[in-house]
Amino acid sequence: MTPAGERRARDRSGAALPTGQRLALGLLCGVFATVSARAGDWPQILGPSRSGVAAADEKLADSWPAAGPAVVWRRDVGAGYAGVAVAGGRAFLFHRVAADEVLEALDAATGETLWRDSHPTTFVPQVGGGDGPLCVPLVHGDRVIVFGAQGVLACVDAATGRRIWSRRTHREFDAPEGYFGAGSTPLVAADRVIVNVGGRKDAGLVAFTLDTGATAWTATADAAGYSAPVAVSLQGMPHVLAVTRSSCHLVAAGDGAVRWSFPFGKRGPTVNAATPLVFSDGHLFVTASYGVGAVYAAFDDRAVRPLWQGERPLATQYCTPVAVADLVIGIDGRDDVPPATLTCFERDTGRVRWQENHFGYGTLLAAAGRLIVAKTDGELLLVDPAVGGPRIVSRARPFAAGTEAGAIRALPALAAGRLYLRNDRTLICLRVAP
Repeated sequence: MTPAGERRARDRSGAALPTGQRLALGLLCGVFATVSARAGDWPQILGPSRSGVAAADEKLADSWPAAGPAVVWRRDVGAGYAGVAVAGGRAFLFHRVAADEVLEALDAATGETLWRDSHPTTFVPQVGGGDGPLCVPLVHGDRVIVFGAQGVLACVDAATGRRIWSRRTHREFDAPEGYFGAGSTPLVAADRVIVNVGGRKDAGLVAFTLDTGATAWTATADAAGYSAPVAVSLQGMPHVLAVTRSSCHLVAAGDGAVRWSFPFGKRGPTVNAATPLVFSDGHLFVTASYGVGAVYAAFDDRAVRPLWQGERPLATQYCTPVAVADLVIGIDGRDDVPPATLTCFERDTGRVRWQENHFGYGTLLAAAGRLIVAKTDGELLLVDPAVGGPRIVSRARPFAAGTEAGAIRALPALAAGRLYLRNDRTLICLRVAP
């Protein structure tokens, strides 16, 4: 999700930069995603494990031509900040066309529409932003799940586009639409579709059965956030780590029992939007801007213990950071109030390793030892995250021509050597493989 229109700024001073050899990007272990992704798929928000890290066999070219990566195809799209999901040779696009929210299955190689499913919408944002959907589609087995700006949750057959079931969650659970509409991408765990609905009467988190859409359980009294929940296996049991409007919760996926919670967020015009990072050694990292900062904690299924917290080294508006070995890289600051700083720090201590001041805002994904950065000003970067500081290998502006120019706020997707990138007018598929 990408918020816009808030009002506060912060700057960071630089830090001494140690020297050393290039780091290889490691997979963010410990996030037990319930989506079964084949090699090269990007079936949900932030990729196979909701960590911003591509499949291990994904390859990137060493550099890009001066004109940028080759264009495979491009097509017009409607409104929205929802990035695409890619699975089984299809790209799933969720956007608003006139008065409808539309899910389209596209041939990933050509961009040709294979089927469409839609439902009407009257959504108008309370603060800035656009009027299209924010949530990336979720591909789980033979189904695609979408969550619209007005809380319409729909489950669709991935092969045919046949609507299997739908729920009007805002209406059913008395949930306000929020500043920008519903923006927390659902998760499937324990055969439940788990959604940060933000409903009243203890329906902050709601689970729906995958087969029929019936309500399985409700939990918490929290308003909705924009952060996507992640799946975690503890003691062999599926759990969900969810950041809501005001808290971070660990919830049993099967029955909704809340294992533990801690406060995270602030009242007023603030947003929790970055997805939590979970590490295989029993640690988590959550972050937000607006004076909230970050928390790094140890946890299990019984308790959580913060190890360090504060606005340093990272307080990001919505960019989910990526794990790089024992380091974390993220964009500190906000999109709407510059400057923003690309920051690398030790996750165990929070000590800053390097910073690139006035870098600008954007989103990150990691693959093949590199970072791809989609900046909100329209620039696309290929970055080598060396120990001593980032090296920008290549730059491109894929939307620079004519009416395509515009801010990039939707999350990119990387699958089978193709990068899928959209702004509010155009979806473009770029060849980034060797």
